[in-house]
Amino acid sequence: MQVLKRPRARPWGAGAALWSAAVLVACASPAGIEPSARLVQAEALGVPEEGARAALSDRWWQDLGDAALDGLVARAIEGHPSLGMARARLRGAWAAAQAADTAGEPQLQAGLEATRQRYTDHGMVPPPLAGSMATSATLQLSGAWEIDFFGRHRAALQAALGQVRAAQAEAAAAQLLLTSQVAQTYVQLARLLAQQEVAQRALAQRETVLQLIRQRVAVGLDSQVELAQGEAALPEMRQQIEALDEQIAQTRHALAALTVQPPEALARLAPRLQALREPVVPSVIPADWLGRRPDLQAARERVEAAVQEVAVARAQFYPNVNLVAFAGVASLGLDRLLQAGSAQYGIGPAVRLPILDGGRLRAQLRGKTAELDAAVEAYNAALLEALRETADQITALGAIQRQQAQQRQAQLAAETAFELAVQRYRAGLGTLLTVLSAETHVLTQRRLAADLQARALSARIALARALGGGYHAPAAARSADASGGAEAPPPGASR
Repeated sequence: MQVLKRPRARPWGAGAALWSAAVLVACASPAGIEPSARLVQAEALGVPEEGARAALSDRWWQDLGDAALDGLVARAIEGHPSLGMARARLRGAWAAAQAADTAGEPQLQAGLEATRQRYTDHGMVPPPLAGSMATSATLQLSGAWEIDFFGRHRAALQAALGQVRAAQAEAAAAQLLLTSQVAQTYVQLARLLAQQEVAQRALAQRETVLQLIRQRVAVGLDSQVELAQGEAALPEMRQQIEALDEQIAQTRHALAALTVQPPEALARLAPRLQALREPVVPSVIPADWLGRRPDLQAARERVEAAVQEVAVARAQFYPNVNLVAFAGVASLGLDRLLQAGSAQYGIGPAVRLPILDGGRLRAQLRGKTAELDAAVEAYNAALLEALRETADQITALGAIQRQQAQQRQAQLAAETAFELAVQRYRAGLGTLLTVLSAETHVLTQRRLAADLQARALSARIALARALGGGYHAPAAARSADASGGAEAPPPGASR
């Protein structure tokens, strides 16, 4: 942003002007209005400053190793309405920053006025014009430049750029939420399909048991009680399978909506839980990782923007200095408008000082200070929520890993018992009912293993989201302060 050079003034004249301004603005003072909220630092809440050195990838979902999931995430990012709304808000913030950038620039206007008028006989206009009809015309260029002595325009520009950076971070937060929802829904679909497979095997097992019971009833080894129990087990298992089919269809519909597709577009999608890898995340999270969360960065940028808004409100108490100029032609009668003698021009300063405003400026400053306090508390709340989410997922991962260790031992024992039962049955030392009972325990452990694996994947996805999904602020946003103005639109915005 180009800044015009300040016109030279006599030293005594500038000093007298500033001294006079200080005396005059004493009637409208910002004294005693200060923010009260303070930012909470992550280190003060027990988060270490340094920890794992490896940064989380901004394509963290690719660590699950599923190409179909990668394609679904790409479709969601490309077309989901929530991201479209976030990008629209970003473009609006950028337009506001451009408007703030032009506020301190010289302004030039052209004007043409022509008025047909009858002049009164009893006014200040002398004869022969008095009592006659005449046309007065003015063709003029007018310019003004508000000299930003007290930084009001600079603060307003920085506040607008802060809103741009906040909008960028909020757009990234919306994308992170969307990608995590796609990944979580994908894992949920894989879990339901794994449960469906176990349920179908359990149904086949119960059908085999029923056939065996009927054979035993026929030879008098079982009664009608055992037969009724065996027959009742089939509708119960079929009901469970129908419920799973319903959940699978609804999960596919949800995934289709997240990826902007028709409800039945993913009817054949069948991810396998065993094929998904667990993303690697550290167990100790440093403060700088938490600081990369886009929602935290957005809250922090809102605080910085509010600081600048307070600076703008404070600058309102000081003189407003403008340099105005005009040049053009004016005449009575259009026939003489362009003659040399019709020229007029002028240049000079214009100073406006707030003296008595009925407390309007102080009320405005109090309002901006309250907004700053609210932004600080919003950041503090976001930080506490980020810490809670991260701690919850780390705790969940630890608990799930311990449960998986115990479940693997239980499944190994169930598989061993099943194999022994099969061997005894083949050797004629056991019954088929013993084999089927042992297989029931195996199926229960397989169902539990699928649930724990899905929970572990979901917890790691949630932890990746809690850590910001590898987000880094765009270079345009980080360098806006250094650039001294709004020079280039941020990613996703258009001029």
